[in-house]
Amino acid sequence: MVRVLLVDDQALFREALATLLEVRPEIEVVGEAGDGDAALRRAAELRPDVVLMDLHMPVLDGIAATRRLRVEQPAVQVLALTTFDDDEDVFAALRAGAVGYLLKDVPSDRLVEALLAAARGESVLQPSVAARVIARLAQLPDDGPRRPQPLVVPLSERELEVLRLLADGGSNREIAAALFLAEGTVKNHVTNVLAKLGARDRTQAALRARALDLI
Repeated sequence: MVRVLLVDDQALFREALATLLEVRPEIEVVGEAGDGDAALRRAAELRPDVVLMDLHMPVLDGIAATRRLRVEQPAVQVLALTTFDDDEDVFAALRAGAVGYLLKDVPSDRLVEALLAAARGESVLQPSVAARVIARLAQLPDDGPRRPQPLVVPLSERELEVLRLLADGGSNREIAAALFLAEGTVKNHVTNVLAKLGARDRTQAALRARALDLI
């Protein structure tokens, strides 16, 4: 069971979110806070696995609270849940140490999946946010000739094709249709790609592939 602390300055939203999550057997809502300063105190008391953190709050905003929490309690993972998806908030939250960034219109099943993944230390990004992060990385200036690190086990040509489509946000079904493969075959290729890249999930695989100049 994943222990979750809810942090949002809107009491009604916190109550609704707590009600939504408490019916899930894999989630335990251990407490709530209405601002970043209170979140730090509650996290110290309750030792949650994941803090579901709003960003725009009084007293201490979510980005500053995330930065302090990652220093004071590095075992606690922070998952940003906010209304805003502008670049400034996205990159500030990730730089502060959040393992994920979701918008408040996320479906409840997806939110639960994200909380479980965050508790495992996996990165969780809204698809639109993931695409923005990858695009920003692609725009970074080169500091000279690229020197990609070789993989211990190189990707096959087919795995590279799957990786390129995966990085563009394609689902297994979409990749299968594009490459004229069975969906089960694509799933196996994705598993191999993640293993060879040492990535926990598809988003991390895409980011590492960019860093290695594979796509």
